[in-house]
Amino acid sequence: MKNSHSESYKNAGVDVVAGYESVRLMKDAVQRTYNKGVLGEFGGFGGMYQPDLSGIKEPVFVSGTDGVGTKIKLAMLLGKHDTIGIDAVAMCANDIICSGAKPLYFLDYIACGRNVPERIASIVSGVAEGCIRAGCALIGGETAEHPGLMKEDEYDIAGFCTGVVDKSKIIDRSRVKDGDVIIGLASSGVHSNGFSLIRKVFGIVEKSPLDEHIPELGKTLGEELLTPTEIYVKPLLKLIGEVKVKGIANISGGGFFENIPRCLPDGFSAKINKSAFEIPAVFKHIQDKGGIPERDMFNTFNMGIGMVCVVSAKRADSAVEMLEEAGVRAFCIGKVEAGEDGVVLI
Repeated sequence: MKNSHSESYKNAGVDVVAGYESVRLMKDAVQRTYNKGVLGEFGGFGGMYQPDLSGIKEPVFVSGTDGVGTKIKLAMLLGKHDTIGIDAVAMCANDIICSGAKPLYFLDYIACGRNVPERIASIVSGVAEGCIRAGCALIGGETAEHPGLMKEDEYDIAGFCTGVVDKSKIIDRSRVKDGDVIIGLASSGVHSNGFSLIRKVFGIVEKSPLDEHIPELGKTLGEELLTPTEIYVKPLLKLIGEVKVKGIANISGGGFFENIPRCLPDGFSAKINKSAFEIPAVFKHIQDKGGIPERDMFNTFNMGIGMVCVVSAKRADSAVEMLEEAGVRAFCIGKVEAGEDGVVLI
């Protein structure tokens, strides 16, 4: 790349040399995620991964892709770019663990108005941290400058994750029964959903609302809202190894009402006890500020529960204990019941 440069392209808004500098700055962070499955060298045209399939009779690969949504606007306003990559990994890895798949590798895609190497490297450092938390390798990615399409200080990030599960161990909703218990895993906050509503509620078009210190939160609004999405892969893999987990749902966009039914068979409903778990103060602050009905809150946000799993009643207490030992707060938040009511809050 020593002789690779183009003044003409640079004058059009694309600086290939800045791209090379971004790659150099991110190299150490990316290589932190490498494990024995990674093949090839950093910077190749395609990421290569050789999975260890020992003990897996019928491997099934599970893939998920997602972005971070308009939460990224807050990162840009605050000039804090080192955590948004954690969110990108979480949005993908938390989806594929719902089928019981262990994440193997991740790739990211960053589009920006102008490539500022230090900013890109900071974003990727967050992606690498997310991959470490999810137990997967960051084996590739792409950074693209889009002058004229995006403003110079704007960027967006999306990702792609692949995992593997033995076919006989795929978690689907077929084994869920009347009387099974729904366990909720605590969220780290708002995670990465509902930010279009949040920006409207607080009038976030510039930085100033984010700098306001909120006494009940003990921090600024921006600090609270940029808290990275919790990654549940390792605690759930531990639980799956010891307890028959019948269903898992990632409480992302659509909140309780959209996502919990996705892990229940047709003809079954979820009765959720709101008093069984703590609703973080940030959600009350959003609700009060925006005058938002409770149902809309539970249909937009995670309300303190970032993931749910379904187990038999006799294993519920031990499942909660295992999850807590694995480092995530967990609660028995409801039960599965026969019926067509969907999600019922009590």
